[in-house]
Amino acid sequence: MDVTTLYSIGELSRRTGLSVRTIRFYSDSGVVAPTTRSPAGYRLYDPDALLRLELLCTLRQLGMDLATIQRVLSRELSVAEVAAAHADAIDVQIRVLQLRRSVLRVVARSGASPEETTLMHRLTQLSGEERRRLIDDFMDGTFGTVDADPSAVAMVRAATPDLPDDPTSEQVAAWVELAELVRDEDFRARMRRTAVRQAAGRPLDIECDAGEELMEFTRRKVTEAMQSGIDPLGDRGAPVIDELVHRFAEVLARTPDMEFREWMAQQFEEAHDPRVDRYWRLVWIVNGWQVVPNLIPVYPWLIQALRYDRDA
Repeated sequence: MDVTTLYSIGELSRRTGLSVRTIRFYSDSGVVAPTTRSPAGYRLYDPDALLRLELLCTLRQLGMDLATIQRVLSRELSVAEVAAAHADAIDVQIRVLQLRRSVLRVVARSGASPEETTLMHRLTQLSGEERRRLIDDFMDGTFGTVDADPSAVAMVRAATPDLPDDPTSEQVAAWVELAELVRDEDFRARMRRTAVRQAAGRPLDIECDAGEELMEFTRRKVTEAMQSGIDPLGDRGAPVIDELVHRFAEVLARTPDMEFREWMAQQFEEAHDPRVDRYWRLVWIVNGWQVVPNLIPVYPWLIQALRYDRDA
């Protein structure tokens, strides 16, 4: 091939795989103009035009629009600059598709209603900044008073939930539940009460009276039951709770009857609100944090088991 070689539209079509009609459109648009014309008026193209057309095909396949391609071919923009911009745009599209995929998997798994699906989609479509504002509003509405406990505020803010760009279906479901929870005024009041005690790290009276050894034993037994999927309201939970009640009764010199069980439940309930515990669990899931066994809230399981009357 030399610089005197000229190609007709038909020859360009055979070399590039583009239709004659498409090449004519690009010529009329000025993207790949003909080099000259034959005596009969037919368009002719030199090797440089062929190279420009091949580059045009490549850039179109990469998703670039014709106006941008024309600026590249006229050297207003470099291929590197355009490629970087399009790579960023594709990254955004990928994140959107991944989030949409996660939502669809949650819908498919949970059998969500049309209303629930719409809500889920709306909440997950919030931008990162909008999600942060939602959580900031929760923080301000819960602790934004002059008498707010600084340690409680710091504890909650240190564990701010942040949905990743590529969430799993479990993280999407957790985020949707969390977004609904933090807007509930009753929950905000519960969080305000519970966070102060949790931040202060004050032990319960029953924890002090029972002693460190029994409390560690209790946590271990309940954690094992939870990890084994034992229902606190089922028959498999009976031996676990019966053993714990008798151990506490022995240490505290009490009778292990239903009255004592209810008293125990009230004591443990002071520091652990089920909805607040649920909030922390959702935060762990959304942030993708590894669940630390010692931080698993065991008291909700214990309280349910204590209050379940198996003879009823």
